[in-house]
Amino acid sequence: MKRLIVSTAVLAFCSLPLAAQEMGGMHKGKDVSMTGQVVDLSCFTTTGASGPSHKACATACAKSGMPLAILGDDGKIYMLASPKPADPQNSRLLPFVEQKVKVTGSVLESHGANMITIKTIAAAT
Repeated sequence: MKRLIVSTAVLAFCSLPLAAQEMGGMHKGKDVSMTGQVVDLSCFTTTGASGPSHKACATACAKSGMPLAILGDDGKIYMLASPKPADPQNSRLLPFVEQKVKVTGSVLESHGANMITIKTIAAAT
């Protein structure tokens, strides 16, 4: 029995690089430069709340852990992705809550969702 457990563990451990290699090729994004407005994802999608009058609420929600997103000028919502696990991205958008921003990064559209990994972000002029 001990030999079976050890063999199974070794097999599982050795197959991890193959799984990572397979997944690595599946999730390639497209480099973009875009403009949009930073929104509180929850309030915007449920009630349409956005803009300067919603800034205090959106900031409070973001600080409590609610996700921020970018409403692109193309009308799509872009949720934030990170190149590293367990690396929340709200802090990058917090200074720009309910403001127009210019962003460069990598966009991945998958299963109806739009995700962006931000490289640079600045207030749009």
